[in-house]
Amino acid sequence: MEKGDIIRWEFEAWIVEDGNEILFDTTKEDLAKEQGIHDPNVKYGPMVSIVGVGRLIKGIDEELLKAEVGKDYEVTIPPEKGYGERDPKLVKIHSYRELARQKIEPEVGKEVIINNKRGRIVTVTPGRVVIDFNHPLAGKTLKYKFKIVEKVEGDVDKVRAIIEMDYGKDMDKFNIELKDDDIIIELPDVCKYDSNWAVAKYAVVGDIRDYVANKNVKFVEVYSKKEEKKEEKEESKENIEENAESVEETKEETESSEEKNTDENEEEAKS
Repeated sequence: MEKGDIIRWEFEAWIVEDGNEILFDTTKEDLAKEQGIHDPNVKYGPMVSIVGVGRLIKGIDEELLKAEVGKDYEVTIPPEKGYGERDPKLVKIHSYRELARQKIEPEVGKEVIINNKRGRIVTVTPGRVVIDFNHPLAGKTLKYKFKIVEKVEGDVDKVRAIIEMDYGKDMDKFNIELKDDDIIIELPDVCKYDSNWAVAKYAVVGDIRDYVANKNVKFVEVYSKKEEKKEEKEESKENIEENAESVEETKEETESSEEKNTDENEEEAKS
């Protein structure tokens, strides 16, 4: 692989601690269920990533650059190439009152955001709350088993993969067209009402320009014309038929009346 390549890969990620291995992440749904970490809100299956640009932990980024499509790999990653060593200075004491002002109910293990930093509550005592702002995997040795299942080729497929990576759903419903200096993306209906898309589209544009082509990116929203309902069409047809019958009946009545008047006039003339 080369820096900037877009790939789909599958993996198992384990914490190695005291001779034991604990699974904390995987792209394989069956394994997640087996190990008791299954999340119904997660979409399992090969994940899209961009290689060598610092979006993955250093140890994995380096290994992916050396990997080949279709081969299985296993690598042990020390903390310095993972999530770093634990820093005692990132364990902070906050007052119960301070958290109450932010409407946070202190509970051990609860994740909170304080001053734009994400942390985990580790201790709750009368008046004081201890929050650890280290990454949960800081100081941990990790083991990854992984395989690159695809190197994405072709600009249209790369755009679709980027949408999958940055937005994460309905990528097959996006119609993508390359035309001269434009990349035209027709949006599915879900994007028109999804606040997540309003944020994701900026990441999509940036990644397209950096890793596909530096072209104009145009998002197109299509609102199809309203179609008549089937019931309305049938009712309209029935009305037309009824009107036609009414016209025909009126015509017959008129002709009959005219014939009657003609006969009466002829009899009067004879008299």
